[in-house]
Amino acid sequence: MSTINKLSAAKRIVIKIGSTLLVDPERGTVHRKWLEALAEDLAACRAQGQQVVIVSSGAIAVGRRHLELPDGKLRLEESQAAAATGMIRLAHAYQEVLAHHDMTVAQVLVTLDDSESRRRYLNARNTLETLLKLGAVPLINENDTVATDEIRFGDNDRLAARVGAMISADTLVLLSNIDGLYDRDPRQFEGAKLVPVVSGDISADIQSMAGTSKSYDGSGGMVTKLEAARIAMGAGMRMVITDGTSPHPLRRIENGGPCTWFTPDATPKTARKRWIAGALKPSGEIIVDDGALKALQSGKSLLPAGVVRISGRFERGDAVVVKTNDGREIGRGLSAYSSDDASRIMGNKTSEIETLLGYRGRDEMIHRDDLALN
Repeated sequence: MSTINKLSAAKRIVIKIGSTLLVDPERGTVHRKWLEALAEDLAACRAQGQQVVIVSSGAIAVGRRHLELPDGKLRLEESQAAAATGMIRLAHAYQEVLAHHDMTVAQVLVTLDDSESRRRYLNARNTLETLLKLGAVPLINENDTVATDEIRFGDNDRLAARVGAMISADTLVLLSNIDGLYDRDPRQFEGAKLVPVVSGDISADIQSMAGTSKSYDGSGGMVTKLEAARIAMGAGMRMVITDGTSPHPLRRIENGGPCTWFTPDATPKTARKRWIAGALKPSGEIIVDDGALKALQSGKSLLPAGVVRISGRFERGDAVVVKTNDGREIGRGLSAYSSDDASRIMGNKTSEIETLLGYRGRDEMIHRDDLALN
């Protein structure tokens, strides 16, 4: 196995855990021994400097038993009630097992709108970035207690991919109940072969291997996993599918256990900058002086002190064009301030932002990770 397809090569990992791995469906209890083994894997990741985010299913599976709801498909309001009951129990289980390794858990509930709305997307991204910087392990799930059919992600495979793209993770791990992608359904065809690596785009041939939405992967289906792979690779993030039913699934990947890697043709950083440069419609302009221009060209962020003029109306998180005094466009970026607030702090030092605005905002007008130069 090449170094790039080793989990140890990752810096920021999103791990999606399915409910079938985590919860006993009959009793509605957490598979404690399995979770304790996973916690050891997570501690090993942290020990080598990796940041970890968990996207966990299981809240409804845990909660429905405690509420004594019937078997079979639940009504929406019953699912929401089960999620509300199960989330606290599930988070408590994670908190207990990770505390043994001195890891702090932070629960974050999201809906589809949090990734579609620019402001909410930026707020969620900043919160997760801050939690990771402070050494916490974000525990993420779709907010089933308030989500409706119209705003649900629909499955945690795609949710995990969206979260990974949001925080520019470099690796997404989908812990499933099968080794990975096979060329045919291995439960129907004895000679089915595991596909170890999928590079670049998800071709029609690869898509056809997934079959129907409820194919040989009995949870969300292999189709949804390929959709997650498409999101991940579009964000420059590699993805791996592996069987997580045995203890220490991350160790199993690192030791060369059966799995399928999906490898993109870009990095999270370059993919994000492509998105900023070409996919967003600018709402305004920020004009900078010569000193700021040199700083930006050397890889620095744009500070308020280097801004000489603001043009147009925009809100925090909107895309803006960055120009020089003579009107030349030098790039595009995401503004950390609205046009009103940007006008108040332009030309001033970062130490003066709080006095000028009445709150402590970011030091940068546009962070270098949110800036794509021409």
